[in-house]
Amino acid sequence: MDNLRKRKAISPVIATVILVAVAITIAVAVAYWMAGISGQYTKFEKVEIQAASCEKSPTGYTGYWVITLTLKNSGSATSTLNGVYVDDLVTTMIPTGFPTGGVNTNIYSDVSLASPKSILSGASGTVTVYIGQAWGAPITSGTTVDIKIHSAGGMDYIKLVGLV
Repeated sequence: MDNLRKRKAISPVIATVILVAVAITIAVAVAYWMAGISGQYTKFEKVEIQAASCEKSPTGYTGYWVITLTLKNSGSATSTLNGVYVDDLVTTMIPTGFPTGGVNTNIYSDVSLASPKSILSGASGTVTVYIGQAWGAPITSGTTVDIKIHSAGGMDYIKLVGLV
């Protein structure tokens, strides 16, 4: 019994220091774990239409406008563009051999569900839209068209463009 009384326990100060150190270590580990989880669920896409240029009937062809939209993905996730609409009408993919000359009655773009375009986070890209001169009701220079780009994430990016 005497041997047990001679043994000394850990002092209360040292025990408190050890408990506080363990608690801080666990708190730091949980904080890193939560930051990793939240980073996975907070990625977002944000495409900005930085510029739009319009050109009528490049040399050698007649009957359509070419609109080039310059885009930048300033979000934290890759954006996949899968549709382009002109005045709320869906465009179709550019056919092989386009343009063929003459008056065109359709609207085309280089983005569709069958051929989506991805823009990485921080990267830039372009979307080209071709509008036929006799598409819908005949349109002329000075007409403003509403171009909407749709992404796989459900976002729509809109730009009004005046035809030259």
